[in-house]
Amino acid sequence: QVQLVESGGGSVQAGGSLRLACDLSRYTYSWSCMTWFRQAPGKEREGVAAFEVPGSTSYADSVKGRFAISLDNAKNTLYLQMNSLKPEDTAMYYCASVWGGGSCPPLSLAVGKVAHWGQGTQVTVSS
Repeated sequence: QVQLVESGGGSVQAGGSLRLACDLSRYTYSWSCMTWFRQAPGKEREGVAAFEVPGSTSYADSVKGRFAISLDNAKNTLYLQMNSLKPEDTAMYYCASVWGGGSCPPLSLAVGKVAHWGQGTQVTVSS
């Protein structure tokens, strides 16, 4: 069974921070690109941040400068540090492995190239 397990979501006031984690320890497939997505009610799922082995990162314009994606190899965990949160960041957040032929596709195209999804973790930002 493929398992990508997210954690770290919660409720926070605007301006606050959260760190999401995606446990990769039970994900047995090889991968070159992991991406954080989010989906707000009534909106399409969108790519937020991508991590390409060995360490390239990319971000959606809406989160650039506020969010940071990273990989802790020792803990086999992908993180998304979210700072200066805004109410519009409220969404279900998912980590996913993405097909890219060895690299991450553009975030705008990533949702159509997902190999495996996690179950999601809810982030709610109040004003």
